[in-house]
Amino acid sequence: MSAQADSLKSILFALGANFAIAVAKTAGAVFTGSSSMLAEAIHSYADCGNQALLIWGLKEAKSAPTADHPLGFGKAIYFWSFIVALMLFSMGGLFSIYEGVHKLHDTEPVKYAWVAVGILAFSIAAEGMSLWGCLGEIKKDRGEQSLWQWFKTSRQSELLVVLGEDLAALGGLVLAFGFILLSILTGNPMWDAVGSIAIGVLLVVVAVLVGVEVKALLVGQSATPQRIAQMRAHLEAQPEVNKVFNLLTQQLGGEIMLAVKAQMAPQPSDVALVEAINRVEKGLREHFPDVRWIFFEPDLRD
Repeated sequence: MSAQADSLKSILFALGANFAIAVAKTAGAVFTGSSSMLAEAIHSYADCGNQALLIWGLKEAKSAPTADHPLGFGKAIYFWSFIVALMLFSMGGLFSIYEGVHKLHDTEPVKYAWVAVGILAFSIAAEGMSLWGCLGEIKKDRGEQSLWQWFKTSRQSELLVVLGEDLAALGGLVLAFGFILLSILTGNPMWDAVGSIAIGVLLVVVAVLVGVEVKALLVGQSATPQRIAQMRAHLEAQPEVNKVFNLLTQQLGGEIMLAVKAQMAPQPSDVALVEAINRVEKGLREHFPDVRWIFFEPDLRD
């Protein structure tokens, strides 16, 4: 089994990088009058708020079960991840497009453009480090999967969001860098406004992709196919189990609910059957620490 990715570490890494970048880009936007820089500053502050929401979501997801929520609050992280995707779409993407369209009709030359270029270069380096840290944590979880396969199958919504934010931020910075250079080389400030629109489109696309994946988790999704296959193989290897008829799983944040229907090996008594099931459940929990709830149904047929 792969190592467990540290979601909180990735979030804190991104939060620190984005706050430093936001401050630098705010100063650059005020100093240069760049709309691309202003769009990027707003995006970075929105990212800081997004990461604060993810931290809150992780904390809430660890709350103890209650009578009203007997399976706990693990799915709370999916709700906050979806809110973050909406914020990335609206505060990031739509605002950037609006700012760019506004500037197309009221173009202004970029003041001190080389200052903006320098700040963007710093931001690209900082955001690259944040993305590197996020990818390092994702690698622990994805194993031999490609990054795209992991994105489509991962059940860690907070990591999906951080990855999407980091990729969108880095792509936006590269676009802002390129379009400001075009404005300098051509002397046409229109390119700066076009850059803001391009950044907004990128953010909207990333937000939609992340939102679709998180929505599936929010509605209710099983554990990953690889995890289910591992659990089935483990059960079938137990001497107490003759045949596994069915496995039903539900991903609840960082925890899994598992329902098993299986044919048990013959036991001398009802008590012995119960003890055999208890041994199987104990072995499952030891081998799969993220399995918190197990509902075991012994049967003769599916």
